[in-house]
Amino acid sequence: MEETRIRFGIMGCANIARKVSRAILLTPNTTISAIGSRSLEKAVVFASENHFPESTKVYGSYDAVLDDPDVDAVYVPLPTSLHVRWAVLAAEKKKHVLLEKPVALNVGELDTILAACDSNGVQFMDATMWMHHPRTVKMKQLLFDEQRFGQLKSVHSTLTFLAEEDFLKNDIRVNPNLDSLGALGDIGWYCIRAILWAHDYELPNIVTAFRDPEYHESGVILSCGASLNWKTNGKFATFYCSFLSNLCMDIIALGTKGNFRVHDFVIPFNEKVGSFYAVDNSKWAERALGCAPEPSELKIEINLPQEAFMVQEFGRLVAGVRSNEAKPENKWRVISRKTQLVIDAVVASIKNGFVPVEVVY
Repeated sequence: MEETRIRFGIMGCANIARKVSRAILLTPNTTISAIGSRSLEKAVVFASENHFPESTKVYGSYDAVLDDPDVDAVYVPLPTSLHVRWAVLAAEKKKHVLLEKPVALNVGELDTILAACDSNGVQFMDATMWMHHPRTVKMKQLLFDEQRFGQLKSVHSTLTFLAEEDFLKNDIRVNPNLDSLGALGDIGWYCIRAILWAHDYELPNIVTAFRDPEYHESGVILSCGASLNWKTNGKFATFYCSFLSNLCMDIIALGTKGNFRVHDFVIPFNEKVGSFYAVDNSKWAERALGCAPEPSELKIEINLPQEAFMVQEFGRLVAGVRSNEAKPENKWRVISRKTQLVIDAVVASIKNGFVPVEVVY
């Protein structure tokens, strides 16, 4: 018997929605039922250009998507400043919520969203795509391998790209009224998530922002970084994010017995193959003319892009809730909230003169 498809409504025509809508159509357990924009004409063009099913309903408002009885879940790629309003309203309309990152401007807003999802029994998930790549599972297995990796000691995560002039003039990510977190919220989110993921979501005790972040003329952060410290086992992490540097998407994780590095953790260079480099028990070669063994490349081949795995998992969770076979999965809200808490701590450290800030869940 064919699996019942979860019917998505897409709220907005952001560029990232092109990628996610393609994933929804590639995934066997989901489909697109409706799309809404503030402009009906824009929604019509978006649906046509992205090859939505002919049955997709097209609306000139977000409210119409939420009022559609044929929509089970919504994908919300709106500017961050609009998330609390529309995610809460979606939950109140009993729509499950796949929310683009950063999920909120601060943890207070996120708690409002999560409370609405809880009280209405709907599934929440943020759209951090790389979390769902099978490569991510393989890397986590290595992290937990005591023989090959040992104890985690440090993680460094970097996500940067060189923004074009039009981006720096017109993109919502440099508009303080739409996305006031700037680079920290947009790409710093990925770096912080990578660090928490590597530490099995154990929050750091202290976060300290690096001095001299770079700012847009609007006051929005264009580049910044921070250190994260744990009181146990001397664990330490750093991240750097920037709209002003060449494209880089690295995670470096160092253990007592091994280490690994991935060069494209956010968006794989090849969507059909995810690779990373790992080594254990490394030693200097004779006369320190090299090292042995050399890192080896591990390749994980997949038949769907990582965003399709994300949508597939979200659809599976929604289907379980709809059939009354399961309650909403709690882990995704916890992971989102911890990521937001670290972002809030970086913001607080910057605002208070780059002082260490304690993180409390």
